[in-house]
Amino acid sequence: MGRTICTKGLGKNHAAMADFATAALSAMPGSGELQLCEAGNDVQARRRNDRLIMLEHGESPSLARRGANMVHLRYDDAHAAMTRAAILAAATEQGDPIVADTGSLALMMLAERVAASTIPVLIEGPTGTGKEVLSRFIHKASARAEGPFVAVNCAAMPEAMLEALLFGHRKGAFTGATEASEGFFRAAGGGTLLLDELGEMPLGLQAKLLRALQEGEVVPLGATQPVKVDVRVIACTNRDLPREIAEGRFREDLYYRLNVFPLRLTALRERTEDIAPLAAALLLRHAHDPARGWWIDDAALARLEAHKWPGNVRELENVIRRALLLAGDETTIMPEHIVFDHAASPVMTAAASPAQIPGARGRNLSAIVRQSEAQVILDTLDDNHGNRGATAKALGISERTLRYRLASLRDAGLLAVAGGAR
Repeated sequence: MGRTICTKGLGKNHAAMADFATAALSAMPGSGELQLCEAGNDVQARRRNDRLIMLEHGESPSLARRGANMVHLRYDDAHAAMTRAAILAAATEQGDPIVADTGSLALMMLAERVAASTIPVLIEGPTGTGKEVLSRFIHKASARAEGPFVAVNCAAMPEAMLEALLFGHRKGAFTGATEASEGFFRAAGGGTLLLDELGEMPLGLQAKLLRALQEGEVVPLGATQPVKVDVRVIACTNRDLPREIAEGRFREDLYYRLNVFPLRLTALRERTEDIAPLAAALLLRHAHDPARGWWIDDAALARLEAHKWPGNVRELENVIRRALLLAGDETTIMPEHIVFDHAASPVMTAAASPAQIPGARGRNLSAIVRQSEAQVILDTLDDNHGNRGATAKALGISERTLRYRLASLRDAGLLAVAGGAR
């Protein structure tokens, strides 16, 4: 595990940052070379998976994307938590796991070992902890990396449809089957098939999945002969499968076939060291203009790290997207921009009546109207990528009036009305 860290040519004023980067980043997953350079140097990545971090001392810290593989980091304190979180985020390719917690790093080491094998993989963990992200990492780190990665949600469709999608079908195999389909097992040939929410798969289909794993072949619907498949299966679940087995909802033989080397993701509240680098990476991913340079204030970061995160990483993503909207033209996320999902409450939409809004009955009209106004402002900010000037114009008010209303609604606690970032 780990990548090559290059600090050649980096000035002595960045020595503390170079030491931290070499120690921390060499233990993180990934491949290729990571180069730390002085900001302003004309340096280019030599290979597709090489990454560059341009470092600069400055009083106004910021993290900005300068290209697909280049990030500019201005920092004032090399030892600050946000600075170190920012460099971890900058070093990680979008979509790859971001880890700092010792338990998370240990899990990634196991995942990389598993990736080098051909065995099926079972990934367990609560909803929103990043099971698909880990699955994609295993695929990228395996000998099948050049093959397809196909993800299927086993809870999203009826049994008959799921069977046809997984194993394929012959033309005319059922009503509406006007053409033959190869199915996801064959579509993932030479690569990886992710079966998400495996615990939701019906028992009858579990038996056919077991055969596919044991024999390396599938029988399409309407066919009489099996078809060989070359695919690695990764299964994810948020259910307690031993309990599902005891209650007759999951096959024991399938469980043991998949459970050769299980990996378990823990809840985000149990790995608080991952929160800051994840937040920094989400800031870069969701900022409408990541080249401007963004930051998370220390007090805001402390607020994030103190939260219990019942929705795990998925909730963190909601919170960061919401904070970017509430920050408007500001590029530093402050504590008042942090609104957690549990604080969000339903609001009145144009088509809704007060009777349809939980908690609306018995409330006065003024409160309902103000809550609806907050939703309209948030929606318009979203439509205009957080630009307050454009938002004010779209609402037909001055920017000064918009600032006043935002402050007023925030003071009243009504900017916590967004039901999640879109």
